[in-house]
Amino acid sequence: YVMTNGEVECKNSAQVFPSIGGKVVEVKVSLGSKVSKGDVIAKIDPSTAGSYYTLSSVTAPISGSILQAPSKVGNQVAANTVITTIGDIENLQCTAKIPERFVAALKPGLKAEVTLEAYPEVVFKATVRDVSPVLDSATRTKSVVLDFDKIDERINAGMFARVKLYTVDHTGELVVPEKAIVTNNDDKYIFTVNDDETVTKNMVTVGKSVDGMVQVLT
Repeated sequence: YVMTNGEVECKNSAQVFPSIGGKVVEVKVSLGSKVSKGDVIAKIDPSTAGSYYTLSSVTAPISGSILQAPSKVGNQVAANTVITTIGDIENLQCTAKIPERFVAALKPGLKAEVTLEAYPEVVFKATVRDVSPVLDSATRTKSVVLDFDKIDERINAGMFARVKLYTVDHTGELVVPEKAIVTNNDDKYIFTVNDDETVTKNMVTVGKSVDGMVQVLT
């Protein structure tokens, strides 16, 4: 498995922009407010010195909840200024970045365990839905998107996540504790107890080692 960090976010979200620049004169929502598509979020006064115009309404492009504290009354904004962000907090996902050395194992359907800082003892099951087709050359990582297997009201958008992503399944293979392996030069042995309480020394070859357990290949 791979251990990495992630972030909980909405599957569907949208940034909200004004249609024209000006001064924010009214804000009708706050962080966490629920809105429907078309609801007025804020009003902008595009008037300038010597010129007066009708107030311009900023409306919600999608239904959801306010995820980002909206611009404050009195702020000057441009047409490319983000007023706030709206997201569907009922449908959440977790995004994580996987180091380059592990990308060959990445594929949709891989299972993961997610823990949140707010509930460190609780494990939330998740499954990889999407794997980015490109590698981030700056961080040498690839992004994956995970869906939570169950909806849980304890999971909130914006939470920091710790992701344990299982990359290879060794189900059905013989494993023993690493401390059971005895090494003599380059040879490795396991001692097994017989029915008559005598002990047999068995030469073995070993494979992958994970969390103190090692595969016995032969």
